[in-house]
Amino acid sequence: QVQLVESGGGLVQPGGSLRLSCAASEIIFSINFMGWYRQAPGKERDLVAQLSSRGNTYYEHSVQGRFTISRDTAKNTVYLQMDSLKPEDTAVYYCHFSDFGGRDYWGQGIQVTVSS
Repeated sequence: QVQLVESGGGLVQPGGSLRLSCAASEIIFSINFMGWYRQAPGKERDLVAQLSSRGNTYYEHSVQGRFTISRDTAKNTVYLQMDSLKPEDTAVYYCHFSDFGGRDYWGQGIQVTVSS
């Protein structure tokens, strides 16, 4: 079974940067969307950034201009560059892929904590 493995999380001070990576354990054919969600304590899991197979991007309003999503298609890897981090960005971040067959793939989640 395909697994998504996230890396790059941790503790950072406000204003700092982190780069999250998510790699699939096997090649996934016909990927439609690659993206990142996050879930803060007591809140729902929300979409943060997404990249379509056509290269279209979506960013949640609060991260526009600070986060950048990118991919390495050959490696089935997606990245999230997070700059100018704020305490309200603290959450567990989840990688998500979906394919044209309607299948969803989720990472196990990685903690990002922004605190001084």
